[in-house]
Amino acid sequence: MSDAASIVTSNPLIDDRIRGFPAGHAPLPLSEIGTQGWTPHDGSMSLPLISLDEAAFAGNIELMMRYVRDHGVEIAPHAKTPMSPSLAGRLVEAGAWGITVADIRQASVMLKAGFRKLILANEIGGAAAARRLARLTEAYPDAELNIFVDSPELVQALGDAWSPTPGLPVLGLLVELGAARGGLRSNEEALALVDAILGRETANFRLAGVAAYEGAAATPDPEETTRRISGLTERTARLLEEVRKRVGPDRPLIATVGGSIYFDMVVRTLKPVVDADPHAVLVLRSGAIFFHDHGIYERGLSALDRRAGFEIGGKTVSASEGFKPALRLWAEVLTRPEPGLAVCGMGMRDVASDQGLPIPLARYRDGVGTPFSGTAKVTALNDQHAFVSVGAEDDIRVGDVIEFGISHPCTCLDRHAILYGLNDRNAVVGAYLTSFG
Repeated sequence: MSDAASIVTSNPLIDDRIRGFPAGHAPLPLSEIGTQGWTPHDGSMSLPLISLDEAAFAGNIELMMRYVRDHGVEIAPHAKTPMSPSLAGRLVEAGAWGITVADIRQASVMLKAGFRKLILANEIGGAAAARRLARLTEAYPDAELNIFVDSPELVQALGDAWSPTPGLPVLGLLVELGAARGGLRSNEEALALVDAILGRETANFRLAGVAAYEGAAATPDPEETTRRISGLTERTARLLEEVRKRVGPDRPLIATVGGSIYFDMVVRTLKPVVDADPHAVLVLRSGAIFFHDHGIYERGLSALDRRAGFEIGGKTVSASEGFKPALRLWAEVLTRPEPGLAVCGMGMRDVASDQGLPIPLARYRDGVGTPFSGTAKVTALNDQHAFVSVGAEDDIRVGDVIEFGISHPCTCLDRHAILYGLNDRNAVVGAYLTSFG
């Protein structure tokens, strides 16, 4: 589906060109899809499709928001995971400080949807990109936009784009420290960039704080990962203190670090420094945690539990038990060409595989589900086929519907124009447009 439909209206007419929508059914407005009583496992919907467990999503929101409130920090969930203004709105309604985006196009999606408090958590390029960002934000003078910078060239480009254009919103610059991806590699370089920004500040072009992304520092070795992330967050804390000395006691400052796996380490290191500064705020950017999964984030939260990192109300609780996977892929068995093999109608066009293959959860026949015993396993994906190894005890026939868990929602949702919200009976109760461009 082209995103053109969502540009024309927030309630576009959907038809059977879209995955999940029943073949031959009359077109429906998006808002009416959740009133039809459709279910993905009984043959009524076109498969494959992706679904959102509404109860799990709501529970994940409640738990993460309780965590940030308890620790006195803020959160601007990364919208790149679902790229759905409707779902981003639910997070803001639940208390999110703002929304994070990864590039100028994503900023456009969220600005046009009515969001005004954004972190652009990435470097955007050079002079041409800075001019594009300026042209975009000229239509939103009430926006509060903060952007990562890690080079004099980008600061120069942004300053040149902002200085000649009256009426642009305030652009807050967040000096990024980094490891393994973007971001300055030393605090000395970062402070030189801070001084360069302060030297060309205007009323709407200002230093806003410091930033980092600790997830890029992770390695397969847990001890090395801890060492690297601790080093990065400690450097970020020191940079925030040095910035405060340069700008005086009263300027509001942002420290933004924290994805969906190592946020506890961020809070442990940075929160004391922010607490000592009455005009600073720590903003996490965790986004995928609200969707969770059966793969990379399940492993990540199990590791978080092993380091006793999830504390609420002064007590350590289990993150891996508290957060629930909310996303599922549904596909039919197309053929059983040989013993031990089932081929399903789902492939790389439908599901992520960069952080692990999908996991068979249950088999549905005539609308009745049976959980897998654990022997069924996806071994490979083609464009539109999943190869599932099955044991003799796995009763799988052509036409059965298989429910799959996924690994890495960020690279799975971008394959789908609509995410179908399901209730506890797997009935569709809502439908959410995505805007991946």
